Amino acid sequence: MAAFVAKQMVGNKLNAVKGAVGGDDDGDDKEKEEEAERERQEAIREAEERRKEKHRKMEEEREKMRQEIRDKYNIKKKEEIQEMMPQEEPNPLMRKKKTPEELAREAEAEDEDELTKLKNSIETQVAEIKTQIESKCVLQ
Repeated sequence: MAAFVAKQMVGNKLNAVKGAVGGDDDGDDKEKEEEAERERQEAIREAEERRKEKHRKMEEEREKMRQEIRDKYNIKKKEEIQEMMPQEEPNPLMRKKKTPEELAREAEAEDEDELTKLKNSIETQVAEIKTQIESKCVLQ
């Protein structure tokens, strides 16, 4: 910890002295910094490509092992469930707009549902009233 503090104190003083004594080489410094940044970005990109390639190879090996196990035990490979299910749009603002015909069909379906619910509720009420009346009226 003490070494860190000492380095910070001395380093700041040395940087101040360099700027006063060294002169103005800002153009070279900027070019060197830009070149270093480009090299850093290139190194990051290459490392990412190597990582992706490594993971792709590992996944191929795993799939090969899975297939060997499937063959050994006569297991069929499961199909992707996502292929059967319609994919939902992640952003509702980007979904496909419905045509007027589709909107009309949906409205009819909702109306039919509401009418069916109403009809069923009325029928149940009528049946209840009928049973109440029959229980009160006794045929002799």
